[in-house]
Amino acid sequence: MDQTRMQVVFDFLDRHQIPYTWYTHPEAPTIEIARQHWHDDGSKHCKNLFFRNHKGNRHYLVCFDCEQSLAIHDLEQRLHQGKLTFASEQRMERWLGLRPGSVSPFGLINDPEQHVHLFLDANLRHYPSLSFHPNDNRATVVIALEDFLRYLAAVGNSYEFIELYEPNTTTP
Repeated sequence: MDQTRMQVVFDFLDRHQIPYTWYTHPEAPTIEIARQHWHDDGSKHCKNLFFRNHKGNRHYLVCFDCEQSLAIHDLEQRLHQGKLTFASEQRMERWLGLRPGSVSPFGLINDPEQHVHLFLDANLRHYPSLSFHPNDNRATVVIALEDFLRYLAAVGNSYEFIELYEPNTTTP
């Protein structure tokens, strides 16, 4: 386990007196694998995707309910940032200090230039706590929503809550 990447997250949260809990599990680079190891703690597990704009000069982390799916074309329309593509491993390492399968908002700790903009699904505001990898996909951090917002204020990157997908509707 990459104790260093996790320890950076724990040290940051502790230094800012932000409460959290965490647990370890086998490597879980995808939601499908991670789901097998989640604790029944009432938190909303999040999916996190890292994008770049067409020019490659802007980078975006998109965080949303793991039970939802997003089409990139729909995402482009909602974010109003032009054409998006998934950022390369090199860009992920450069801007978030992370490897694929471990992306989370805790990677913003590794972005002292505050270059990456975070888009959060507006529906996440309705959950009392959220779950993310602590920059290592062999562990999960559970953090209360209000404490997560304190984390975002402390890390300093720009962020916004937006409607990322249409509410589920049933047709008669």
